[in-house]
Amino acid sequence: MLLFLYEGYSVFIKTTHFKAEKESFEYTQNGLSNLADTLVAKKIILDKPSFLLLAKILKVEDKLKPGKFLVRPKTSLLSLVRMLRNNQQATVKFILNKLRTRGELAKLVGNTLAMDSTTAAQFFNNNDSLVAFNTDTTLLLSLFIPNTYEMYWSTSLPKLMAKMKDYQTKFWDNKNRLKKAKSIGMSPLEVYILASIVEEECNYDSDKTLIASVYQNRLKKNMPLQACPTIKFAMQDFTLTRIYEKYLINPSPYNTYKVKGLPPGPICTPSPTTIDLVLNAPTTSYLYFVAKADFSGYHHFSTSFEEHSKFAKEYQLKLDEYQKRKQSNQK
Repeated sequence: MLLFLYEGYSVFIKTTHFKAEKESFEYTQNGLSNLADTLVAKKIILDKPSFLLLAKILKVEDKLKPGKFLVRPKTSLLSLVRMLRNNQQATVKFILNKLRTRGELAKLVGNTLAMDSTTAAQFFNNNDSLVAFNTDTTLLLSLFIPNTYEMYWSTSLPKLMAKMKDYQTKFWDNKNRLKKAKSIGMSPLEVYILASIVEEECNYDSDKTLIASVYQNRLKKNMPLQACPTIKFAMQDFTLTRIYEKYLINPSPYNTYKVKGLPPGPICTPSPTTIDLVLNAPTTSYLYFVAKADFSGYHHFSTSFEEHSKFAKEYQLKLDEYQKRKQSNQK
């Protein structure tokens, strides 16, 4: 009778005894016994035998799937076991900001979902894996629109890709984006690639939209884009603060100083705001821009090369002075 009363207390009344507002745990098909050890260590359950007995009665092991589960204070043992049997998994936030490479994407996936970054990298670097989503290793990033997504921790890579593909379609169908892209003579993919360059050029929206107009004007005139961020991408060195003449001979197809038109793929994942700034760029006659010599992050925009050269020399002079002072302070 005492044993019966104890088990009833354990199942229906006794609750979690951790102090946090919530606690989480992961199940990776390593057996209920190992899971019970984890739950005891996290103070989600008080004793292992009660958990295993109830789990056996409710046939949890036959229905339990790998995943991440969230437990709140005062959750009874019965509620916990039912959660496992019914596979009531917690969701995780897949926070997608600016990424530049497939390696960075793989690392994000590995840090968020139930897989290591190596597995994700192998998937993202294999065109056979990507063909089902109508993309390849060059265009992969164009499927990823920066946002915060909720998904199960156990989400597989194919399901992740399907979710990104679905959101990409909805994104371009929204706010007349497809119509706007057509009106400027570009496909959604071309807009995304151009936006990725604009994203890397500047932090201020007021300048971003003008930079977009410069590049659109150059494309229309069949001029090389001569975008410095594409050189950084071509060299896979994003720490460069100055693009020297010797860098411009790089044979990469991403070298927009040598190759006219847009690069073959995006050089980062641009924000939705930047994409919209490209789609809504004003009609201008600007063909050149250069950072202002006050290092404010804003730019001078010019219609003639002569005017542009004047501003460029001012900036180069101030940059030389800054670097000399920096070197002198380091000595």
